[in-house]
Amino acid sequence: MANSVSSVGSDSAPLATIARALQWLDRVPYALLALPLRFAVATVFWNSAMVKLANWNTALELFAEEYKVPILPPEVAAYLAAGIELTTPVLLVLGLLTRVAALVLLGMVTVIEVFVYPQAWPTHIQWAAMLLVLLCRGAGPLSVDHLLWRRFGSLSDAGARPTTL
Repeated sequence: MANSVSSVGSDSAPLATIARALQWLDRVPYALLALPLRFAVATVFWNSAMVKLANWNTALELFAEEYKVPILPPEVAAYLAAGIELTTPVLLVLGLLTRVAALVLLGMVTVIEVFVYPQAWPTHIQWAAMLLVLLCRGAGPLSVDHLLWRRFGSLSDAGARPTTL
């Protein structure tokens, strides 16, 4: 993006202003972008876990009567969903095993979209977009992943290693 905006001539003040704004936006550090992504996704799934735990019998009934996830018995699906929704948000907030957590949640979103609520795709695509960024780019430098990688990552392949796990 920076190449296209830097070619704007100085004879057009509005275009030059837009170009400067875009260049400024291009310089926003990923760390500032990753934090709200991690917290937003974590909040969605944590809240879902809290609803399940508030009335476990209702949660089990929903899995048996409404969600009807294929292959898994409703009780197993409920426990699995609650387990994922309790652990992955904590990992995301800490920035620990972020890519793994994002992959697990992408799998869960896919199951929800395909088998449970296919009509809710506008919401699911938002969750998936946030999770894909975290999967592809990691937690960013403000994370436990980054600290661990700096401490234990191989120094011999420094040019090839990711900034976070």
